[in-house]
Amino acid sequence: MTNYAELHPEYDECKFNLDTIWHDPYSLISFLSALHDGQPWTIDDVTDDMISIFERQYTLTETVHRKTKYRTETRTGVREVVDEETGMVYEEVYEYEISVPYTYTTCTVTLDNFNLSHLPILSMSKEKVGLYALYMSTLGNMPDLFSRNPYASTLKDPFIYDIPEEYFADENFARLIEEGEKYLGFPYVWGGTSPSTSFDCCGFVSFVLTNSGVLNTGPRGVEGLYDLTDRIQPSEARPGDLVFFSETYEGGGVLSHVGLYVGDGYMLHCGNPIGYVHIESSFYRDHFYAFGRLPI
Repeated sequence: MTNYAELHPEYDECKFNLDTIWHDPYSLISFLSALHDGQPWTIDDVTDDMISIFERQYTLTETVHRKTKYRTETRTGVREVVDEETGMVYEEVYEYEISVPYTYTTCTVTLDNFNLSHLPILSMSKEKVGLYALYMSTLGNMPDLFSRNPYASTLKDPFIYDIPEEYFADENFARLIEEGEKYLGFPYVWGGTSPSTSFDCCGFVSFVLTNSGVLNTGPRGVEGLYDLTDRIQPSEARPGDLVFFSETYEGGGVLSHVGLYVGDGYMLHCGNPIGYVHIESSFYRDHFYAFGRLPI
């Protein structure tokens, strides 16, 4: 990218829309270990795998646009001039300007980074994704391996919130928590929808709703869960409602995250790992979108 314009002098202008080039090294090692069924491997064993992974992770596109522009050019001409005193006619050289059309070419270079951690669910069997989730939950049992790498995951303990006993008087809510807390500490796996693969945020909420017997939603995305609910004001929120957030990650849309509200400003959600979090923390407060009430 640094030398792109120099290497392509045929373009009048080069524009760049570039995602950051990075990956979580724990995700990569977990991915490779799952691909090889947990068997020992060396860098030589996985070179082809890494080439394939990065080819799927990064997409480079070049779009060329051409349009007609005009520039002013100076030309030289010859014209006849009459001498006012003698009446003699002679030629003189003069300069003049004209507007000249030309084709202006712009090349827009786009690099998309499809997050490496999204690839396992798209390219591996359910069993291998389960292995990947297991490795991610322990960071390969070597959490300090990339401790100085700013892109490396950090191993977290799930936060457990002590829900007031009186909230469990609502039978549906009690069933939701009983099911949801079975998976405390499970790692976030994009596209995951079951304990065998681990979960992402909407996979977790859908699974808990369905397997608690409270509401059979089947696997749904965040927007699908949002469409199931009726909008309510934050002041009306009660345990068992869903809480939605927007643009919680790069490229995340208007609806990008969902959790199960448990009261007193807390939700149970699939972060990394599954656990409780206070929705009035600065991050979730800044990305709050809406509360929704399920038809239960």
